[in-house]
Amino acid sequence: MHGDKRMKLLRGFLILLTLGLLGYGFYQAIYVAPTEATMGDVQRIFYYHVPSAMVSFLFFFASFVGSIIYLATRRNHPSRALAADALALASAEVGVVFCTVVLITGPLWARPVWGIWWTWDARLTTTMVLWLVYVSYLLLRRFAAGPQMQTLAAVLAIFGYVDVPIVYMSTRWWRTQHPAPVIGGGDGSGLAPSMATALWWNVLAWLAWGILIMVVRYAVERRRQRVEQHAALRALESSLEVAL
Repeated sequence: MHGDKRMKLLRGFLILLTLGLLGYGFYQAIYVAPTEATMGDVQRIFYYHVPSAMVSFLFFFASFVGSIIYLATRRNHPSRALAADALALASAEVGVVFCTVVLITGPLWARPVWGIWWTWDARLTTTMVLWLVYVSYLLLRRFAAGPQMQTLAAVLAIFGYVDVPIVYMSTRWWRTQHPAPVIGGGDGSGLAPSMATALWWNVLAWLAWGILIMVVRYAVERRRQRVEQHAALRALESSLEVAL
């Protein structure tokens, strides 16, 4: 009972902290960061587009790690494997949400700046491929059945993560319509300090939101696993009673 109360208090604190960070990040992006000289106010999409991309990479990495742990422990440590599988699934779901935000905000930014909604250059194409792979992972988890489903899903999540460094390096490896990165680009360019402050506050805010949602989704998935295990045990007991 006391443990449940502490968990509710902790969850409430995390919700308030996340809302505070989101509000402050919005304030930084809309009111504090200066207007970009060339693009104008449409450039403020940057403070949501770039953090969403960065956070999606982090959650796809968590799914990648969870999938590796699942494959490594599914035979000898099934309880640990189930926890890792729940982490992989919850992280992939949140990663897909953020990657979807990237694919929506990108064209909204590109249309007034480039004059087109979309172009099949290396950065945009590899990002679309990344989104499709993890959507396929979620569809596999949703509609496939059988004892091999989790193993196949883990392999797909690991395979999908290979595209993350390709997306990140695409503007360095190929000539693209997409601009070179302003963080760690290696060409001496970078953000003005006030712009960088707004960016990092929004990275922190959206990371906090993603972690909050992932924790909730992880708990739901673990509860579903326990219900399934209990149901399977009851079915086994019933079958043994009938046999005896």
